[in-house]
Amino acid sequence: MEIRFEHSPKEVSRMNTEELRQAFQVPNCMVDDQVTYMYSHYDRAILGGIKPVSKVLDLPNHPELKAEYFLERREVGFINVGGTGTIEADGVAYDIDKLGCVYLGKGTKKVTFKSKDAGSPALFFMMSVPAHQTYPNKKLSKEEASPVAMGDVSTSNKRTIYKYIHLDGIRSCQLVMGLTALEPGSVWNSVPPHTHTRRMEAYFYFDLPEKQRVFHYMGQPTETRHIVMNNFETVISPPWSVHFGCGSSNYAFIWAMAGENQVFSDMDGLTIPDIR
Repeated sequence: MEIRFEHSPKEVSRMNTEELRQAFQVPNCMVDDQVTYMYSHYDRAILGGIKPVSKVLDLPNHPELKAEYFLERREVGFINVGGTGTIEADGVAYDIDKLGCVYLGKGTKKVTFKSKDAGSPALFFMMSVPAHQTYPNKKLSKEEASPVAMGDVSTSNKRTIYKYIHLDGIRSCQLVMGLTALEPGSVWNSVPPHTHTRRMEAYFYFDLPEKQRVFHYMGQPTETRHIVMNNFETVISPPWSVHFGCGSSNYAFIWAMAGENQVFSDMDGLTIPDIR
């Protein structure tokens, strides 16, 4: 498990392209028969991917956590962006189709992952954060996530938003998770942009064609930077940073947040002219 520490706006303003990538971009999160994860000191979030192909994978503990098992003091959310798979938690099996979500609360000890078909393996994106209260384990399909259509073709951001882990959905201690899928012909995400110094956020890009890319914008509103993102890559957004992007085709992305509160609409909005 890679461990990354925080960076201030002053530090980031002096970073070159490679330094930005090393600090905020998490390369290919989906590796055959592996659990790949990274520990960020922004709200102590652990994020990564699980791709079971030919064997059952366990959710591994790590010495850095100083815990008896991974979820001793944590909670975690998983969203599947691949074929049908199964997450088993303390003997309870949750079968998950594409865009389904499973939440596991603090105190869940044994967690395993497997795919129904090795030719179309499950691809589980995960985000885990510390928890001081236990909420029940729960599964939610994309149809149960109350999808909401937003945006317009005239501004190239027609999209559907699925909210899974939030105050009016799956309850958690501090984790918020969902995803956004852009329609063909739409390429902009999270525009008009915003910030929320009360919580960090991570974007995991998927369903992006092999030869296409997303230009993810970050930094202070008046001093933006960009990172070029590939399919199955994650980018970390510090609480003080904007987080929006534009693709060379349509795509989808998981958004995951943690911090001071779980109010989805609690954001400090910006206008397009505010961005420089």
